[in-house]
Amino acid sequence: MADAKTLNVPKGASGVLVLADGTCVFGRGFGAVGDAVGEVCFNTAMTGYQEVMTDPSYAGQIVTFTFPHIGNVGTNLDDVEADTPFALGCVVRQDVTEPSNFRNVLPFDQWMKDNGRIGISGVDTRALTRMIREKGAPNAVIAHDPEGAFDLPALIAKAQAWPGLEGMDLAIQVTSKESRAWDGGEWKLGSGYSTNGEGSASRPHVVAIDYGAKNNIFRNLVKAGAKVTVLPATASLDEVMAHNPDGVFLSNGPGDPAATGQYAVPVIASLLDANVPIFGICLGHQLLALAAGAKTMKMHQGHRGANHPVKRLSDGLVEITSMNHGFAVDTDTLPANVKPTHVSLFDGSNCGLELTDKRAFSVQYHPEASPGPQDSFYLFERFVAGLQSQGADA
Repeated sequence: MADAKTLNVPKGASGVLVLADGTCVFGRGFGAVGDAVGEVCFNTAMTGYQEVMTDPSYAGQIVTFTFPHIGNVGTNLDDVEADTPFALGCVVRQDVTEPSNFRNVLPFDQWMKDNGRIGISGVDTRALTRMIREKGAPNAVIAHDPEGAFDLPALIAKAQAWPGLEGMDLAIQVTSKESRAWDGGEWKLGSGYSTNGEGSASRPHVVAIDYGAKNNIFRNLVKAGAKVTVLPATASLDEVMAHNPDGVFLSNGPGDPAATGQYAVPVIASLLDANVPIFGICLGHQLLALAAGAKTMKMHQGHRGANHPVKRLSDGLVEITSMNHGFAVDTDTLPANVKPTHVSLFDGSNCGLELTDKRAFSVQYHPEASPGPQDSFYLFERFVAGLQSQGADA
């Protein structure tokens, strides 16, 4: 790391991460040429870099991977969570090597270039991660120029001018543009993804509101026995209810939940008033909390990785979970009818809640993994089983 006051680009540097405080982190650029501004975060997962880069929750963010060997297995057409990458770029320790995996379709550096995403290798990612842990997630510009011709003062000014994620509604930028029926199911080696198949019409109907959803969430709802219809983040109450849902799912997504909540919370509150069963994940968890009367807050560094321990308060069971969030529900603001159900063992932050007088619950982490452990798939089963029993009782 270097102080940009010297404004000297080291020999051989073709990539740079310029922080808003003037700090410059030099390395070797790969992927697309150019620059992008956003928030720098770190992800501790040892697998799943393609899933991470295509997760819509990473919109507006530059991902520092703490695992050193990113890109070694290349990329393929299946390990994606959306049709296009949403992370602005990535910072890695080792140079991207030739892929070594039978599923590879395209080398990671070429995939990054084709998708307009910037990467920097040769960076001390441990030092950068420690800095983020100590000082918080900074605003920054990531840039790649094969000749190393960087206008550092201009990049610093760009990083300083970016307003940051707090107060920013990014869900509106990444959501589905129109409603659609989801028919994708589980993935199996040799056959790819399955479809709903016969009998899907008799399954409980879940309307999923897409605030920036990962595709594997929809696949897991199907796996648990649901029929899924996906609606845009801006869907009105009438548009949701027109599908006659047995339950509503609130997806993950990027940005400040309070900003997205300006249009999402009234719809969710009306669904609660109508006693529609609700299950939320990540941003959906935060929006459900806001609709119930709680508040959210920006985290110092956020939680991102596939190894986060979460304690289930009902019985003390510890789940190893996948997480990606920079905002959290403020437990101290939960109203009397909302009880916390899960808590992070890293920092004690809220990781789950349930309304005691409504059929609604949510978790801060990702039970669908991708990447990550599968300890928490039971939540999908719990939600869909509740809808099935509700139908049987009707």
